[in-house]
Amino acid sequence: MPFVVTYPWQWWLGRTPAGYPALHRIYSGWSKFSLALWGVPIEEIHEQAGPLPSPCVYVANHGSYIDIMLLFKTVPGFLNMMGKLSLAKVPLWGPLFAKVYITVDRASAVSRGRALVAARQGLAAGRSIAIFAEGRISPTPGRELLPLQDGAFQLAIAAGVPIVPVGMPLNHMFMADVKNSLRVRYHRLKIVFHPAIATTGLTAADVPALKARVAALLTADFLPEGAEKPGPSTWR
Repeated sequence: MPFVVTYPWQWWLGRTPAGYPALHRIYSGWSKFSLALWGVPIEEIHEQAGPLPSPCVYVANHGSYIDIMLLFKTVPGFLNMMGKLSLAKVPLWGPLFAKVYITVDRASAVSRGRALVAARQGLAAGRSIAIFAEGRISPTPGRELLPLQDGAFQLAIAAGVPIVPVGMPLNHMFMADVKNSLRVRYHRLKIVFHPAIATTGLTAADVPALKARVAALLTADFLPEGAEKPGPSTWR
């Protein structure tokens, strides 16, 4: 209902780039309202004292469709987001998402290249970006991290901005990625912002070590209660 009620304003703001920051504020507010409406407790941990660096590249694990909502709720400012191309096909919301944020066809080298160029332009303008470096939702979220792709790390090094690893180990317990079915359960959520990792002076040769460092942090966030993927629901 909040989405439908605010859609005329979303459409209006999405007509020109000048309206995109206000449109993001609507999505951030929508995310906060939805998470509050669900009534699930959210544990937000910042391991580094002080405000989050800006701009930066947030590198997050991907385990659920609510990952974007939790990031929109907890990351301040006009956050950029890199998402899969299919998001642009979601009725009503999809075309607006494709305007305000970045969509990419990960099977296309050309699309990946254009996405990284757009992301670097956003960073140059002072806009942080969040990237799910696994490339897709893990089939075993909360238990196993998929190999991280190079793009987010190459982007941070090229732009000279820090990387902030972000762990979300329990989102899949609330909304699991189940084929042809939307399954929702009441379950607490947790998001961990690790200390920023500086990329100044690093080169492409440092990408493997940087990926390993971030992967170790994200894997360390996994919890025993999130190790098993939820089974079929009896009530929807």
